[in-house]
Formats: sequence, structure tokens, C-alpha cells
Amino acid sequence: MTALLVLFGVIIGAGVMAFTVVLRRGRGGVDPVKGLRQEEEALRHAKTDRVSFNSWSVHNYLPTSSDAYHRRGDHRR
Repeated sequence: MTALLVLFGVIIGAGVMAFTVVLRRGRGGVDPVKGLRQEEEALRHAKTDRVSFNSWSVHNYLPTSSDAYHRRGDHRR
């Protein structure tokens, strides 16, 4: 009987904790535009990194233009 009461107590406690977490998250409004801006900035940064740290750049191959130039799959020498 004690084990059953402990089990119900744990389940109810977990439910109360989940409920309070959901309530706390609901109070702080998130600006979706801010999240989109952060995502766009991260995508721009990733694109720059893909160009700057590709195999040719890492192994001292002279770039055709600049590090900001987005090279496609065209690897002609």
C-alpha cells in the first residue's frame, strides 16, 4: 500500500512540476521575428564558414576570387 501511495505521489509531483514549467514559459512572450533574425544570421555565418573552411582553402589553394565568394561544385583548376 505504501508503494502505491509513493507511486501516486511521484506521478502527481511530476504533473505539478510540468504544469508549473508550462505556466512559467507562457508568461515570457517570445518575439518570433527575433528568432527568425537569429536563424538567418546563423545561416549566413554557416555559408561563410563553408566557403572559408572548404578543402581548397584549408590546404592553401588559391581562391578564384575571395573568401566571401560562394564556390559551387565547380572545382576546375
